[in-house]
This record gives sequence, C-alpha cells and structure tokens, in this order.
Amino acid sequence: DAGIPLFIARGNRDFLLGDDFARAAGGTLLDEQTIVDLAGISTLLTHGDELCTDDIAYQRYRAWSRDPRRQRQLLRLPYPVRRWIAGWLRRGSRAATARKPGSILDVNATAVEQAFRTRNVARMIHGHTHRPAHHAIVVDGMLRERVVLADWDDRGHYVAIDAAGIHVHQIDG
Repeated sequence: DAGIPLFIARGNRDFLLGDDFARAAGGTLLDEQTIVDLAGISTLLTHGDELCTDDIAYQRYRAWSRDPRRQRQLLRLPYPVRRWIAGWLRRGSRAATARKPGSILDVNATAVEQAFRTRNVARMIHGHTHRPAHHAIVVDGMLRERVVLADWDDRGHYVAIDAAGIHVHQIDG
C-alpha cells in the first residue's frame, strides 16, 4: 500500500505459493534463481537449498516435491488434508535433519562455484542453511561474495545493499 515493490522468494516450505498469493499480497513471485543488479553488482538471489547437494535424501525430496504433476495433485486435495501432509512432512524433516551430520546440511562448495560460473554473477544471496555469514571466495580468478541469511525463528533478519556495501539488520519485537 505504501508503493514499495514486494518480491517473494519461495523456499523449501512454501514452494507451492502461486500467482493468486502474489496478487493477494501485492507482490511478484521470483524465479527459483533470479539475477538482479544491486548497487552495480550482478547478484543471484536464490533460496539456497539447491546448493546443498551433499544431502542426497533432501535433493531427492526436492525433485519429487517440485514436480508440477505432483503439485497439482496435492493442491486438489482438501485443505485439512494438505495441512496434515505438511505437518507430517515437517515432522519427518526435523527427525531426518537431527540424524544427519552437519557437514551435509550446508552448501556444497562445488555447487556454489558452479552457480557463480553458470549465472556469471559476482554476488549470491541465499538462505536455507541459516548460517548467517558473508563469505568471500575466488572463482575462476575473480573475487565473489556469498551472503547467507539467518532464519526467522527468534527475530526478523534482512540485508540492505547500497553503494557503501552490505548492511545486516535485525527486526526485534
């Protein structure tokens, strides 16, 4: 309502959000990987789960859940049934994550490098791993940066980017 554009990135729990939701929210859905210019730097915005390639079981689930045919089938189910399925999947995910070694729950360095190469960007911003950090890495002789966003369990978190750099902000309350 204030005239500020809203862009919506979907993740591993809200990947079914569609155009109806975007219209109702007054926003625009982003593609799974979106390239934008932020302060003159070509930047890849992505959820980040596709970079966790060492977690084979999750990648299998990710491919299964992103299948448009399966999504249509799920969306045809009554809301209470969909809600039950979501809860069941979330409980299973928590249990599976608790059993996995921490090393496979983070991004794979080769997948990160490949994303930089494929998208030809100097910066990447993602979440999913919820290990907030600002990484500087060299890929093909070029210095690149990767910004990892925190989760929103305890407080909101976002980054603002301008010509002066990247500024991390937390929303309390």
